[in-house]
Amino acid sequence: MDKKTLEIENLTAEAKECRKCGLSKFRNNVVFGKGNPSSGILLVGEAPGYNEDMRGIPFCGKAGDVLDILLSSVGMKREDVYITNIIKCRPPQNRDPEPVEIESCREYLEKQIDIIKPRAIGCLGRHSLRYFLDRFSFNVRGSITTLHGKVFEHSGDIFSRTKVVALYHPAVAVYDPGKIDVLKNDFRIFAGI
Repeated sequence: MDKKTLEIENLTAEAKECRKCGLSKFRNNVVFGKGNPSSGILLVGEAPGYNEDMRGIPFCGKAGDVLDILLSSVGMKREDVYITNIIKCRPPQNRDPEPVEIESCREYLEKQIDIIKPRAIGCLGRHSLRYFLDRFSFNVRGSITTLHGKVFEHSGDIFSRTKVVALYHPAVAVYDPGKIDVLKNDFRIFAGI
């Protein structure tokens, strides 16, 4: 087992004991992350849904099926990336993550970033996008609808030339299958960096 995988496993074990916010009372599983932490490619969603909470694996429901299609469309598989979420526990009724929950999970996400040292971060959805635009001090405003497919480059702190790409959440294509081509195009942009 390589060093990054061991560090991620240790951090996962720590997160499984987390009680920093009220979501810990309702979860079935902590959904920490899955994939290859040595890939340099990080995909970050917003929060686990029902299926993820039940199985402890990110993007394993219908949105995960779409994610697999999107990855395949650019010649990738889940094993080629590392997938996680901003928060690690499912909010009740899949509601949006609250600021206190995002802040409670910030340490875990920041440690994942520090271990992985991604050269490319794909922000899957608006909460993930806002987190990284703020995190890297990009002076950018706009919704995911206006920013999807855009690439932002950051250099500084522990990263050198990390590229952040705004991507629609794969669930968009679950609710509106006609958007799949837009998502595929955004993934082509992401895969090309």
